[in-house]
Amino acid sequence: MSICDTMLEPGGFMSVRDIKPSAAALPRKDEKLVKGRYGSMMPVTPANGFTLIATIKPGCAPAIRAYGQKIEDTIRESPDALAVLRLHYLRWVIFDNDTRFMYIGIFDTDFDKYVEDAVMLFKATGITTIFEQLEGFPADWRENPAAFAAFCREHQAPSFMEYAEYPDVTSAEVIKALRVKGALSDMLDQMQ
Repeated sequence: MSICDTMLEPGGFMSVRDIKPSAAALPRKDEKLVKGRYGSMMPVTPANGFTLIATIKPGCAPAIRAYGQKIEDTIRESPDALAVLRLHYLRWVIFDNDTRFMYIGIFDTDFDKYVEDAVMLFKATGITTIFEQLEGFPADWRENPAAFAAFCREHQAPSFMEYAEYPDVTSAEVIKALRVKGALSDMLDQMQ
């Protein structure tokens, strides 16, 4: 095995061959919900995260689209702006004639930590959450993470199947592995 076949992990190196894809039909019959700080935790799954589907407040779809542009601009100026959320992917969809919104977030942390980190991020930056454009979202979300979490649970569209090509590999590990790969490529280029 060459060094190019390895991926850096917090404790050293893990072979890419050790990473096995994972699939899960959900919900798992024997899975017990664990009590979290804000009620029962959403289960950790191969593509860990959640999908919300909620009704958009009348006339707010353009504000949601504008917010998408704001996120793009923010990331262009400060690529690490959302790093605290430990996201792999984030996807927003507006559908049903601009009346419904779907939020799909895939991340590394548990649900409670994600909610707390999101509230902290928005408080620290003064940015509002896109969820404010959705019917039923609590006005006191900044001071009441439990209400934020309850909204998410109420609007969760649970997966019935998930697949992950690289389960249990964090976004930080992926970035670190890509940096190692880049450094090795640079070193090999200099040797030629």
